[in-house]
Order: sequence, then structure tokens, then C-alpha cells
Amino acid sequence: MRVHPGASVAGLTGRLADGTLKLAVREAAEGGRANRAVEALLAALLGLPRARVTVVRGAASRAKVIEIAGLDRADAERRLTRALAAGGAPRGR
Repeated sequence: MRVHPGASVAGLTGRLADGTLKLAVREAAEGGRANRAVEALLAALLGLPRARVTVVRGAASRAKVIEIAGLDRADAERRLTRALAAGGAPRGR
């Protein structure tokens, strides 16, 4: 996942040429705030509790590896593709 911290609008913003998802969060990349925002936004997009989504690699980088507990890769990809097609913002926002 490629993250753009400090964005004016949060949400999924597209894909890179290699298929990597792009995500924007409003929080700055200071003190882990952007990483927590990534976890919360992805949890909302996937319809999961926040505790099931964790940044496991790339805490100090825009390129991140995310772990999603209790959801296989194919289902996560389906949900995120659907969210991207719907505009990239979580429901209710």
C-alpha cells in the first residue's frame, strides 16, 4: 500500500501501475498518527474492527505492508476494489 499523509481528503485514491493500492489520510506522518489513521481507515473500508488491521512494515515509509486478521487476501482485495469503485471513502463519511 502506498500512503499519502497530510492529504485534504482521506480515502482510497487509486492504484499504481503495479497494482499497489494508494491511500490518503489527513493526519501528518508524525508520532505514528498517519499509521493509526491508515489502520482506522482500512478497517472502516473493510467493515472490520480497528484492532484487526495493523501496519506491520513501513511505519516510517509511505510504502506499507498491512496485516488484516481474520480476512483472507482475496476477500480483502474484493472489498477494497469495491470501496475504490464506490469512491474510496468509508460508508457514513
